[in-house]
Amino acid sequence: MTAIASFAGRRILIGVCGGIAVYKLCEVVSQLVQAGAEVRVILTAGAERFIAPFSFSTLCRHPAYTDADFWSARHGRPLHIELGEWAEVMLIAPLTANTLAKLRYGQADNLLTNTVLATTAPLLLAPAMNTDMWLQPIVQENWQVLRSRPQTLGLEPGSGRLACDRVGSGRLPEPIAILAGLESLLWTQGQADLQGLKILVNAGGTREFLDPVRFIGNPSSGRMGVMLAIAAQHRGAQVQLIHAPLTNIEPGLLTSLDRQAVVSTEELAEAMIAATPIADWVLLAAAVGDVRPELRSHQKLSKAELPASLPLQLLPDIAAQLSQQRYPNQKLIGFAAQTGEILEPAIAKLQRKGLDAIIANAIDQPGQGFGSATNAAIALRPDGSSQPLGFRSKLSLAHAILDFVKNL
Repeated sequence: MTAIASFAGRRILIGVCGGIAVYKLCEVVSQLVQAGAEVRVILTAGAERFIAPFSFSTLCRHPAYTDADFWSARHGRPLHIELGEWAEVMLIAPLTANTLAKLRYGQADNLLTNTVLATTAPLLLAPAMNTDMWLQPIVQENWQVLRSRPQTLGLEPGSGRLACDRVGSGRLPEPIAILAGLESLLWTQGQADLQGLKILVNAGGTREFLDPVRFIGNPSSGRMGVMLAIAAQHRGAQVQLIHAPLTNIEPGLLTSLDRQAVVSTEELAEAMIAATPIADWVLLAAAVGDVRPELRSHQKLSKAELPASLPLQLLPDIAAQLSQQRYPNQKLIGFAAQTGEILEPAIAKLQRKGLDAIIANAIDQPGQGFGSATNAAIALRPDGSSQPLGFRSKLSLAHAILDFVKNL
């Protein structure tokens, strides 16, 4: 899940609309509160038909608001003004076709829609509805207009079996994807500053097989590369993710990504070379193997058949290959996972491979190793200058890396 420190002390306002997917919002609120966020919840009249306000007030340790509160005289200032000014970021989910249409046209006939007009906070939209409703041309038109507005991030619904038994698009994004969207908005304030850029990211740890069940590999989970892809997508870039095997990555984080899966270093090299010509930025976050067994058996070797020594063969250097054939105005960013002294070997790698910059991190420090939810890094330029990027969640670190690359 998203690292806890990212939400500590942040003020998050959640608008809940009427739909069976409201149960997923309970998980979102629970995770935010456990992470130290201050959470307030507004329910529409439709949402109250699916879930009691008491459920959310229990989870967020604060009364949940309904239209009855909107029309009550017990508040000193108008409630929608107070809530709108209080919020640092606002989420509306599950966004229904009705509320989507109201937001597009600026209608304000309940507490939620009035609060949207009264806030300057960035807005995260997560729709959910029947597939045929979602695919209606007018709904799609409303969605495209609304998500293109400044300070607005729209999460595309997922696909699968819906509550109406229809199989198709319209599922509410998973809680982990909603949390990632909120974390991104807290960083970017809703600015789509990478819009128009094509960004290619690789991730994961490659595997070189000795036989069908044994391989030389590494413990990379691929989380840092996945977070780079998500952060870039949240900032408006067109993103392609090419990844070796991923481990312990929540499936809900991957559904919106354009991705291609590979296994070996050679497969990764082939895919990267094919995809690189159209990329403005290439972010090489994968943990790529350097060697493979010289011989590979297509059948499982018995213990008696295992060689006493294992001859190894060097594999192609993907970063160096891409650097040699780089395209005009293309930024090529490497990553160096190190133990012990990290700066010297990272600078040597940066210069040897002809990269525009390299992101170095120490995998032998607490909370910074493979598979962790957090990381810290130092960004290095070819002239030897550096920029510490700090210890934070991997999604926030991804945003810090993108800021650094943008300013190169």
